[in-house]
Amino acid sequence: MIQRIQSIYLLLVVLLGALLPFWLELWADAGGAIVYAKNEIAVSLAFYGSALLAAFAIFRYRVSKSQFVLNRLNMIINLFLLGFFVYRSLNLSGETLVSEKGIGMLIPVVSIVFLVLANRAIKKDEDLVKSVDRLR
Repeated sequence: MIQRIQSIYLLLVVLLGALLPFWLELWADAGGAIVYAKNEIAVSLAFYGSALLAAFAIFRYRVSKSQFVLNRLNMIINLFLLGFFVYRSLNLSGETLVSEKGIGMLIPVVSIVFLVLANRAIKKDEDLVKSVDRLR
């Protein structure tokens, strides 16, 4: 059902992937221009893909195994995003006085945490259904 806790976690992932990357800065380039997700096509597509996959997983509540797999796939997308951001942050020159890394680079980390919590809740519901079937 849609009112389960994993749906709330997945809704938070949708909001994180669809809205926040376009408001929070990702990094500043060498010229001092702030880069958002809308400036980078591949990054914005990955964020939108993650949000769409989470939205699709919300409505797959009847088939919890496919919802679990979709969340795992979404974690892989967020891990690729995180790897790209780590690569970018290591290539940016970082001084102690001026930080060129933006807070938007942490969005995949928070998304992965919510996806893990959603998968844990899905597993808990699946175990509950199996225990009720055993009692019949």
